[in-house]
Amino acid sequence: MQFMAYCLDKPGAIDVRMANRPKHVEYLTSYNDKLLFAGPLLDGEAMIGSLLVLEVADRAEMDKFLANDPYAKAGLFQSVSVHGVKKAFPK
Repeated sequence: MQFMAYCLDKPGAIDVRMANRPKHVEYLTSYNDKLLFAGPLLDGEAMIGSLLVLEVADRAEMDKFLANDPYAKAGLFQSVSVHGVKKAFPK
């Protein structure tokens, strides 16, 4: 099943984001076979969060993935919204 996570950073947390970015990128790379899309949310050029879309077995696996993300462990996120999604386009 496909899930997407919309993660917003805490205000003023760019230092936390940048300090943990290498570990976050390494973590995402370890999920390359399940990762459909990942990238920062932007306000202009400023990174303010993350959008992640994965193909995983169920919500429990998605929650485990999110809990072990170095950004989450560092307390970067103000909020995380998770929803099931279904790719419709492009075919």
